[in-house]
Amino acid sequence: MRGEATVLHADLDAFYASVEQRDAPELRGRPVIVGGGVVLAASYEAKARGVRTAMGGRQALQICPDAVVVPPRMDAYSAASADVFAIFRDTTPLVEGLSIDEAFLEVGGLRRIVGTPEEVAIRLRERVRAEVGLAISVGVARTKFLAKVASAVSKPDGLLVVEPEREEEFLLPLPVERLWGVGAVTAEKLQRYGIRTVGQLAELEAATAERMLGTAVGAHLHALARLRDPRPVDTTRRHRSIGSQRALGRQARSADELDLILTQIVDRLARRLREGDRVCRSVVLRLRFGDFAKATRSRTLGSPTDRTAILLSVARTLLTAAGPEIAERGITLIGLSLSHLDSSDSTQPELPIDWGDDERLDSVLDTLHDRFGAASVSRAAQMGRDLGWSSPILPEHE
Repeated sequence: MRGEATVLHADLDAFYASVEQRDAPELRGRPVIVGGGVVLAASYEAKARGVRTAMGGRQALQICPDAVVVPPRMDAYSAASADVFAIFRDTTPLVEGLSIDEAFLEVGGLRRIVGTPEEVAIRLRERVRAEVGLAISVGVARTKFLAKVASAVSKPDGLLVVEPEREEEFLLPLPVERLWGVGAVTAEKLQRYGIRTVGQLAELEAATAERMLGTAVGAHLHALARLRDPRPVDTTRRHRSIGSQRALGRQARSADELDLILTQIVDRLARRLREGDRVCRSVVLRLRFGDFAKATRSRTLGSPTDRTAILLSVARTLLTAAGPEIAERGITLIGLSLSHLDSSDSTQPELPIDWGDDERLDSVLDTLHDRFGAASVSRAAQMGRDLGWSSPILPEHE
């Protein structure tokens, strides 16, 4: 564990909506909703009125009728993210990206060159504001977990330093939902036991927390509540899973449309596997129905693969199985995750059917994408079709 607060967690504020307000001055100070049928992002002015991400567009406008609704511009968000990450890496070589709008930075070695971690954070925020035109909140602490909590507490457009002697004073009164990994289900379970603050969880014995939440989750959350988080900023960290999802809005989608959307998602993820020389063993389909309830369907492969045709076949099987429920309840989001990732090798799975020239086709399409850009090549069936919106993905480290 570090002896001083040297970890920064930098998190762009209301990222998509802030980019829209930056690029259209008439939107500044006004409630902005990015999306349409479903809210992909909301400005702080809209959030203050009760608008939330993943809320239906109609409901959002009922809550905030004067909101300005703008379509997503994923290329603009990717470009802004690249500009911000360039500033991160110019600040310190020790950068661990979490998503396109947040990262950890280790700045303990910069004291003699640049100044204290707080001074580094101040300059970082000034540069992002001046060079990219966006507000960014930064938490500074001794551990990654505390730095992330501090940046969240400092929002919007804030800076909060948690010195070692103030850690308990800062963390223990906070609600358990602030713990990294506590979602709605875990929070509800803890609250049934009367555990509402981090301090109340910290007072328990580790074995008690493990009985409540399960061994792995209980041990992890109990350690965080007692300020134990030895994880370093990892510049070589590779994703344990990759995924992509599409917000579909409230309109009805035919089986053919859903298949096209799924195909495009698989195309994107399979290519990303191959770019990183990786293979996956598990495929997880994620759905959000018309009533906003969520469901997952998964399949473990007999052998790891990066082949588009194999992954698409498995994903289609999962989607077909969910077809009756989709027909009854509607669907507002479809996503896919590929997990249990490993480095690829020359061995591809032995399949009970002949996949023909799929490997050659993957190679040709990858070459065309590299040469002309991902938007230049698509399946003919996808031309001119509204396939929803896909969020930008943080690139793997190089």
